[in-house]
Amino acid sequence: MKILNPFRLGLLGGLGVLVAVGIGQTIISLATILTYVGAALFLALGLDPLVTWLETKKFPRWTAILTVLVGVLGVFAGLVFAIVPVIAEQVRTASRAIPRLVTAFFDGTIKENVETAFPWLNVEDLLDGLNTWLTELDFTTIGGGVFAVGIGIATGITGAIIVLILTIYFVSSINNIKSGIYQLVPATKRAKFIDLAEQVSTAVGRYVMGQGSLALVNGLLSFIVLTWIFPAFGMPVKYSALLAFIAFLGSLIPLIGTLSGSIVITLLVLLFNGPPSVIAVGIYYLIYMQVEAYLLNPRIMSKAVKVPGALVVIAALAGGTLLGILGALIAIPVAAAILLVVKQVIVPRQANL
Repeated sequence: MKILNPFRLGLLGGLGVLVAVGIGQTIISLATILTYVGAALFLALGLDPLVTWLETKKFPRWTAILTVLVGVLGVFAGLVFAIVPVIAEQVRTASRAIPRLVTAFFDGTIKENVETAFPWLNVEDLLDGLNTWLTELDFTTIGGGVFAVGIGIATGITGAIIVLILTIYFVSSINNIKSGIYQLVPATKRAKFIDLAEQVSTAVGRYVMGQGSLALVNGLLSFIVLTWIFPAFGMPVKYSALLAFIAFLGSLIPLIGTLSGSIVITLLVLLFNGPPSVIAVGIYYLIYMQVEAYLLNPRIMSKAVKVPGALVVIAALAGGTLLGILGALIAIPVAAAILLVVKQVIVPRQANL
């Protein structure tokens, strides 16, 4: 027995390691699916307070759920209708410009224009170098890169649709899901667990609603300013609906979302319109970011989640590093939930020791 015990111990330990490695590989393989499920559940918890609020207004639950889901689908459809016209117009512009460009290249118009504008430039050497570069160019690699970009875009669209479908399912069955989870907890601890879980769920829902409110304010103000105010002063802005939607999506991301969205919008205005519209847009977003940071954000978020400012920054950075945009979105409510557990479970337990 003294010889067999170490063998048995090593065998069981090795099997345990293999099982742990297998579980880890399974989780890695399912990382994308788990991300979709986590995002959909997070959104469903965020929409649940809105359903509850509609129920307090005498809406039957199925009507409240249907109203919220129609609103979600409306936002998704708004994204599609905001992007499609831009893509269609750019494709039409390119289809009209490419034939003229090819004709001008072969009849020598481009060469003459370049020689006139840049008399110091040796156009013949430039064209020879371009011809050599095109001859040596590996179109297989370019085609593979374009194909990879297309696959990435298709994957993103498919992921968004999957998250949308899962969100609809979770919103409609969130109470049944909670009830099933609560039944797995021992009866002696169930009441405390339910109370704590409901507080965490409420904190997550309030955070999502608060962040959504900030995004809605930014999107509406952007649409009003870019569509009506700036054009009234002789500074037209193309694709204002798309730019406002970008502002809305950017503000959904904590800390850096509004800044990133403002930079993207300003660069697009520079591309589509140029000065003086881009200067006005840049100044507007500089002012708006100050208003959001010092006026809107503290007032809205103080009622949503109570997390210290330093912990908000640390949580957002850690979540963004681990899970990207999704991690940055869920980091703050997760931090709020951990603080809640520490205050109501760990601290009282330590006080009783």
